[in-house]
Amino acid sequence: MTRGMRHFNVVVLGAGGVGKSALTVRFVQDVFLETYDPTIEEAYRRILDVDGVKASLEVLDTAGAEQFTALKEFYIKSGQGFVLVFSLTQEASLREVNNLRQQIYRVKGGDITVPIVVVGTKLDLVAEREVSRSTIQSLVARWGIPFYETSAKRNWHISDVFQGLVKQMLTRHPDDPSSKKPTRFRKPCTVM
Repeated sequence: MTRGMRHFNVVVLGAGGVGKSALTVRFVQDVFLETYDPTIEEAYRRILDVDGVKASLEVLDTAGAEQFTALKEFYIKSGQGFVLVFSLTQEASLREVNNLRQQIYRVKGGDITVPIVVVGTKLDLVAEREVSRSTIQSLVARWGIPFYETSAKRNWHISDVFQGLVKQMLTRHPDDPSSKKPTRFRKPCTVM
């Protein structure tokens, strides 16, 4: 039996060029972006059925560039679930995931029940891999966060990422969705 529609804001964060947009677009539109075009911000919607619950996700694909730090903090405040992305072919991008994780907990007031998943992209590029599975498993075990290895190009484990995150959000936010109006990501006003 399907219960009422739930609405969630999901924020996709990670260093530049790690595959955030490829992951997001593969999930929402089921296509692979062949070329890299740096993102400032893109919002997508998709409805997902998870364990008989319909969830409407507003997925925000964010910039990886450091110049958008103020926007990133705003989106963390608005987000209910987070996809922290790094490239399995760039060991340095894994350090950014830890920085983002710490920033999320700081912005959310140290709440350790924030729904977060860690995603290693570019699983299909086996010869270029720099981050071992054991390194990642050790980190996520210490953090208590689920981890997925994906390939947007091959469509490997993409839906698993968002299904897992929705399950966390349903646990974290079990209240009745009909009593609340869904919030949307809105850019902060800037007075010049």
